[in-house]
Order: sequence, then structure tokens, then C-alpha cells
Amino acid sequence: MDVLTHRLSNWLIEHADECVAALAELVRIPSLVGQEAAAQDWMAQQYRAAGLEVDVFEADRAAVQAHPAFVDSGIPFAGRPNVVGRWRGVGGGRSLILNGHTDVVSPEPLSAWSFDPFGAQVVIGEDGRRRMYGRGALDMKGGLIANLFALRALQACGIRLRGDLILESVIEEEAGGGGGTLACFLRGHRADGFIASEPHWDDITIAHPGILYFRIVVPGRGAHAGRAHHGVNAAVEAAPIIAMLGEWDRERAERLHHELFERLEPSARRSCHLNVGVVRAGDWPSSVPSQAEIEVRLSFLPGETEAGIREEVAARVNAVAQRSSWLREHPPKLEFFGWHTDPWLEDERHPFVQEFAQCVRALRQDATLPTMRPWAGSSPPILAGGTAGLDTRFAGLYGVPALAWGPKGGNMHAADEYVDLDSVLAVAHVLAVFAARWCGVAADESGTGDLAN
Repeated sequence: MDVLTHRLSNWLIEHADECVAALAELVRIPSLVGQEAAAQDWMAQQYRAAGLEVDVFEADRAAVQAHPAFVDSGIPFAGRPNVVGRWRGVGGGRSLILNGHTDVVSPEPLSAWSFDPFGAQVVIGEDGRRRMYGRGALDMKGGLIANLFALRALQACGIRLRGDLILESVIEEEAGGGGGTLACFLRGHRADGFIASEPHWDDITIAHPGILYFRIVVPGRGAHAGRAHHGVNAAVEAAPIIAMLGEWDRERAERLHHELFERLEPSARRSCHLNVGVVRAGDWPSSVPSQAEIEVRLSFLPGETEAGIREEVAARVNAVAQRSSWLREHPPKLEFFGWHTDPWLEDERHPFVQEFAQCVRALRQDATLPTMRPWAGSSPPILAGGTAGLDTRFAGLYGVPALAWGPKGGNMHAADEYVDLDSVLAVAHVLAVFAARWCGVAADESGTGDLAN
């Protein structure tokens, strides 16, 4: 395996500029959620050029909507295909999925950017490190390209895997993944292991909390501000509900802990969050708002359930409403929408997790590898829980062990998002080596035997 490891590293270094150029092409394709078609077409071209068996398909709404884990983005699936490429092994090995998504979040406000969000500009920092700026460069087109170049490196080095290596480029991960990764599983694309090359450089993510979005619509009665006593201000009526949510967040933070979610930042002792993300009320200073809306993202831990959280949200909102003479007669409306999932928790003792962690740590600590030299002396990633939802959770529903790990960068979902280009190569190298170890390598033509041993 040492021979294989160095061959893969050398090939990736020799083709680093090609890797950067490919990433730039993909970043320059705007692919906001719901507008992934052009990026997916580009990915399909790459998979076909690599000689993969390619399945391009649109999610079957009836099939995915019937699944209890489905999250409805509200966007039609027509014209937004998923792309799956399969490199068939010679037989006798375990299979592996390398998953990524082309959809990105909005770059607005554009005025906050120092770079064109779809320009893929490369800048060399004072530390000599190359960064590519652009929406999606980190989350997660860098990971998609790492997946692709891991495959290409294996092919170029004449490595034949025993098990199948499957590359997935999916839609709408940012909106819940219902028409993307879930649709791939329902279509039958399954394997013995699943890696999402999401930007989790410092941790190998093996868990995330449950997530629930909800909206509280608070009624009022409109009036002119000069006759406000004839109206009921919905914003004022909503204020005690917002205060309750803030206090509930603090109470949950103090009471609820899960060691896995606190490994990355142990001093914070924070495992879950309740975030009041949107508050809307009124549209004119001289008008009494007739309605207020509060939108919330709440995360919850293993041991809690989505059904139980829904009941508690309803009870707490009702308790606040009972303290208002207006809301007692005109109760707020509670709506659950968008993201919803129970916690996902992979067994950190699973051989898939342990073998991957050992692979990453061994390579990161090997300063003789050109792809690893930039990381000499750095701490290897730890097994930990993440705070954001991931498509890895769907794998668990089908009995497939899963994890997330990918490139390094900054400003994810913010202005001036960037990916560290050296880390993209490093991730490609790790994924290629791990694919060889997990899937198994057939004897090479020179007769040196099984390179996986």
C-alpha cells in the first residue's frame, strides 16, 4: 500500500493545475438551490469522460414524498437531475459511495463580497497558501472535485478496485436533500460505505442533531398609528413569544448535553441550539401591523424525538398566548415547514469509521507525501458530531455506515467564501487511498500481488 499511496500522491501533484481548473469551471456555474441543471450537466460530462456508468435522473416526487425522511423544498424536480457514476470493480470487494452536492446558497448581499461570487478567483495568501474564492467553492464543490480526482488518480495509476466506487452529484442538499441523496437511495444506489466530502476538515463527522423548522404566525388588528388604540399590534403580541424562545434556548443549552457534539469545542459545553432566525411584522411605520411571523430553527439531541419536540413547541407557545387577553381569543398559528429530521448518529466503533479515521491520520502525519506536506505538524481530525444537517443521515436509514469529511476553507454561507486548494488535493488523495483499502485492490499486471496488503 505504501507504493500505491505514493503513486497516487505523485499523480495528484502532477495534475494539481488540472484539478484547480476543473474546480474553477464548476464554481463559475451559478447553481443556487433549484438552479442546479447546468452544474449537473457539467458533472455528468466529467463522469462520462472518466468512463463511468452514468445514471442521470430526476427524483420521483411520489416516491420520495412517501418517505418519512422527505423534506419538501417546494421546488419542482423537473429539469434538476441527480447524476450518479459507477466504476465497477472486478468483484469480491466492498463498495463505496463518494457523495456531494452542486446546489449552493444565495451569495446575497453581493455588496459584501470582495470577489465575484462566481469568479473562482485564486489568491495566494501571505502564508503562501492558495485560496479559491466563490460561492460553493467550499460548500461543497471543492469536495465534489476531490471525489472526481480521487477516482481519476486511481484510474491513471492503473489501480483496479475489487468493489464498486460510486460517485454521486446531487441536488438540493441545502434544502433538505429530499430530491437528491434520498432519491438516489430510493433508486437503488447503495453501497457498503458512504462518504460525503463536506467541508469538515478538523473533524470526521459521524453525527448531527435533530433539526426542526417552525413558524409562529401571531395575529393582530391593523389600524393607523394615529389611532393605534383601535388596533392590536401583532409585533408587540409576538414579543413575549420571542422572549420565551430565547429563554428556552438558554435552558436547553444548560440542561442538554451530548459528549459527541461537544468534542470540537469542549469549553463551550453547547450541544443544541434554538435560533429565532426570522421575524416579520408590518410594512409601514404609521401602520399597526396586523400580523407577525416568527421563524425558528431548533436542534435536538439523541433521546429526543421530532414528535416530542413538536408537542413541546405547541405547549410553550400556547402557554404564552394564555397570558394575553387578545391571544387567548385569537391564538397564534403554529406551522412546521422545511427541514425536519431526527438525530443521526453513526457508531464510532464501526469498522468503516475506524478504518477511515486511521487512514486519514496516517496520511496526514506522513510528511514524505507531497500532498500532505502542507499539513505537517497539524493535528489530525477527530471523530465528532456536527451541528448542521447532512445527507449522511439518509445512509443510516438504509443500514449504510456513513461519515462526512472534506476540504478546509472559510466563510461558508457567507461573503468571500473560499476553499484552500491544497486541501482539495489532500482530500482527493485520502479518498483514493481509502477507496483502495475499503474496496480492495486487484493484483496488478506486473504480478506484484495485492497492493492492498
